[in-house]
Amino acid sequence: MSFVKNETVKDYEDAVSSIVSRGYTIEGIIIDGKQSLFKTFSNYHIQMCQFQMKQIVKRYLTLNPKMLSSRELKYLVGKLHRSNESDFVQSYQEWKVKWKNTINHKSLHKDGKMHYTHQRLRSAMNSLEFYLPYLFTYQREYCKGMPNTNNKIEGTFTDLKKNLNNHSGLTMENRKRFISGFFLALAESLSMKKQEP
Repeated sequence: MSFVKNETVKDYEDAVSSIVSRGYTIEGIIIDGKQSLFKTFSNYHIQMCQFQMKQIVKRYLTLNPKMLSSRELKYLVGKLHRSNESDFVQSYQEWKVKWKNTINHKSLHKDGKMHYTHQRLRSAMNSLEFYLPYLFTYQREYCKGMPNTNNKIEGTFTDLKKNLNNHSGLTMENRKRFISGFFLALAESLSMKKQEP
């Protein structure tokens, strides 16, 4: 087991290499938004975590957007998990046509230059544009069974963090032992579930 302070592209590459070197075949990878990973793992089927996509849009547009264009985009992205690719893309294209003037509206700023008036709306849209090719990978025939989010593993990490917080006095070495034990117990419980008839 390897411990890292921050997640870097190299850490992800090392993790994937480690999995492959153990004889596993990676059918696909779910990514939570780190853009550099999409190029790094372009040889694999990549699914952008739909939950993270919703979070990215919510960060730009806020929880309760004032503009109707923002509310409509947030609503559209909120339906990702219930949408199929063609319907979603069509609805998104219709949204872009409908709100073209709002999206491209510019205002004169104090610096004397013209800037896009609704920059946060454009940022949400640009993020969606980048991730759109990866939002429905799980629906393709060759990726049947692939989840559309990384929520399951994130839930596991949440459990781990709660357990670590309950034992906040652990030294760094004992924290590492605790984490290793947590994942060994998890692996054992998963293998027991596989063996059940």
